[in-house]
Amino acid sequence: MASRHHDIADDLRHQITAGRIEPGERLPSESGLAGQYKVSTATLRRALGVLQSEGLVEKIHGKGNFIRRPLRKITYVGGWGTLDPRTAADADLRVTIRTTAIGARGDLTALLRVPIGSPLTEFLCLSYEGDSPHSLARIYVPHDLASPAVLGDRFTRGRAEASFPVLNPPPAEVRETVSARLPTPDEASTLRINSASAVLAITRVAADTAGRAVEAALLVFPGDRVDAVFTTHHVIDERRTQG
Repeated sequence: MASRHHDIADDLRHQITAGRIEPGERLPSESGLAGQYKVSTATLRRALGVLQSEGLVEKIHGKGNFIRRPLRKITYVGGWGTLDPRTAADADLRVTIRTTAIGARGDLTALLRVPIGSPLTEFLCLSYEGDSPHSLARIYVPHDLASPAVLGDRFTRGRAEASFPVLNPPPAEVRETVSARLPTPDEASTLRINSASAVLAITRVAADTAGRAVEAALLVFPGDRVDAVFTTHHVIDERRTQG
């Protein structure tokens, strides 16, 4: 029956909201659940897909399906490229970082205004709330700017406010492009979200006083886990007001 997977999703959802299945609890195997509901594994997976898209269930590769603990929203502060310290601390995020030397390719050559193959350092930052991924950032810096002296404590492992900070010293200009879109297969797998769930994607390019692009950051947040705040400061010409 075409709606059978919705019936299964409704039943599991009721058990979750009623507290009969608790946050963090592992569901029976997919084959076991399929047998319990007397449906094919494909139908059972469609039912789980509904719950995954609602943020109630997350699938961890090699471990199974788990009831997702409620994830709190954090605030991304536009213009500086930081996470608001208050909301980040409330969520108690931890950050893992992987550093890789790469050559510029694809969109990175345009964002950083460098030739193909130019040496870059990639910082892959993944934040977690508990065991659940919260956000993903790929930050690219020209190799000659990626020394410890320039970066300082910028990528210190720890709380969320260390995950997406600005350069040291701060850049003279920051340009951000914000869009809502579907995740790529890699993003959906890394963030453990349904491929039909929208993400907030922010492309941030920072430049120094000479106009050189010194950083390109590709940030991805599940749409239900972040608020982005941008503040505009209007400069008042005092000569005009006095005249």
